[in-house]
Amino acid sequence: MGWAIALHGGAGDIPLSLPPERRLPREAGLRHSLHIGVVALKANTPPLDVVELVVRELENIPHFNAGKGSVLTTDGTVEMEACIMDDKKRCGAVSGLTTVVNPISLARLVMEKTPHIYLAFDGAEAFAREQGVETLHSSHFITPENVERLSQAKEAKRVQIDYTQPLHKDEKKETPDADGDSKLGTVGCVAVDSFGNLASATSTGGLVNKMVGRIGDTPIIGAGTYANNLCAVSATGKGEAIIRGTVARDVAALMEFKGVSLKEAAAYVVEEGTPKGNVGLVAVSAAGEVTMPFNTTGMFRACATEDGYSEIAIWPNSVEN
Repeated sequence: MGWAIALHGGAGDIPLSLPPERRLPREAGLRHSLHIGVVALKANTPPLDVVELVVRELENIPHFNAGKGSVLTTDGTVEMEACIMDDKKRCGAVSGLTTVVNPISLARLVMEKTPHIYLAFDGAEAFAREQGVETLHSSHFITPENVERLSQAKEAKRVQIDYTQPLHKDEKKETPDADGDSKLGTVGCVAVDSFGNLASATSTGGLVNKMVGRIGDTPIIGAGTYANNLCAVSATGKGEAIIRGTVARDVAALMEFKGVSLKEAAAYVVEEGTPKGNVGLVAVSAAGEVTMPFNTTGMFRACATEDGYSEIAIWPNSVEN
């Protein structure tokens, strides 16, 4: 048994031709955030603190679809959501945030400072002010790239997830995925320490051109985020499919009721339990196993373990040690 950490920056239809100006900043963000998490685990920081720390860092990087880089609703507004959970099944979640700089930290405050699990919209914003967390005008979260992405989505009359490629004027709107869904940059982190303590955290801006008020899988316990005494899971992809498939909980349930390994459980959920092109996840077990399967074209991902293994990758078999 040893510590392990894994994080993701979104799964989806990520083309091999992804331009360097879009690929490199995300890889650098993953590398930087992974390093922060590894240093914290080596210093015996509790996993719950580690995943919050790492996801806060990812939320502050505008190249990912969370915090500062959150995508826009059909009204051109930001509605952020996040969730955090530990192996004691303590959890907190938030949705509909428009001014909170680090939604993941507000989710943790919901867990620790209220009798509830989930706060959303005006109530969550009021709670943020009451707790004194950092807030900024909603314009802070709106980036030029996401304004352009919303414009493309509206023109194509589609809702988009992470890394959807723009349609050219001579391209037909019909795609293999009927509504044009692909995937963007939801962020998540899972960690386990040398004592087998586990935690998971996920944060997102949701879908490009989503309806105002839409809630995805990220803040829903057992869908986009889950942890118990066996494993911690953070999922990314098409939220509606992840909710229907109870993806994160299914990984834990297969371990709990079937006695299979983390890798077997995660592989089954991704390959057999969810339609192709819809999901990716990162997970760690209490024994220090780590796995990062996906059934999309690619998934921005990174991991490290106490025995010295590390990986940063996007597509299948694309590895940096």
